[in-house]
Amino acid sequence: MKSWSIGVIGLAALAAIVAGTYGSRELMLAIGIAASAAVGIGWPHFLAVPAKKTLASVIGLAGAGSAAAAYFTPAPGFLDWTPAFIALGVIAVFIIQLVRGTGQVQRLESTLGCSAGVLLSCVGAGWIAAARFNGVKEMVLVAGLSAAAALLAGIIRWPDRIVAPLGIVVAGLIGPLAGLVFSDIAVVPAVLVGVVLGSVLVSFRRMATLRRGRLNVAAALGMGVAPVWAVGALAYFIDKLLIY
Repeated sequence: MKSWSIGVIGLAALAAIVAGTYGSRELMLAIGIAASAAVGIGWPHFLAVPAKKTLASVIGLAGAGSAAAAYFTPAPGFLDWTPAFIALGVIAVFIIQLVRGTGQVQRLESTLGCSAGVLLSCVGAGWIAAARFNGVKEMVLVAGLSAAAALLAGIIRWPDRIVAPLGIVVAGLIGPLAGLVFSDIAVVPAVLVGVVLGSVLVSFRRMATLRRGRLNVAAALGMGVAPVWAVGALAYFIDKLLIY
């Protein structure tokens, strides 16, 4: 698959996440579990590490558990259980590498990379927390539109030195514009959401362009969904700290 397909997959995942927040809470939980599974399946393929099925199970289950905890935990501690699931997932990754034994190939890359995958899968529960926070959905929409702008900029086949600042600037402009049109969110928090989410997403675009070798479907799926799912935590905490 072509590298631009990652951006298309990310846009589709983002649309599903934002649309899910305007549906039932059960739908958002189902989307969260599906996103965690996509990250779990695809991330080891993107890293091209051994023991893909076992590591995929760990990453996916940790993210699904974090999403379920964000769904069931009463306010205001929506993400109180997220660190516990991150810790359990990382411990499981280390145990898998120990079981594989000394001298196995790519043990260090697999351990570090899949621990990062656990983190990305778990913090995506921030989308569920943002949807539940005060029952206000506008911040999710502003964050989603900002992220979409950064992803669209990332699809352009220009050098990273051009696309990276372009994506950040466009996301930073779309944030306050969306805030003015669709909500009463102040300009400064909306700009901050756009700039932060745009910076994270264009950073992952750089990871994709640096990867050597051809992408298979699973790798493109994992890399497309992982950053979009993970930035939910940023949207939630910016909403909680600067707007509430």
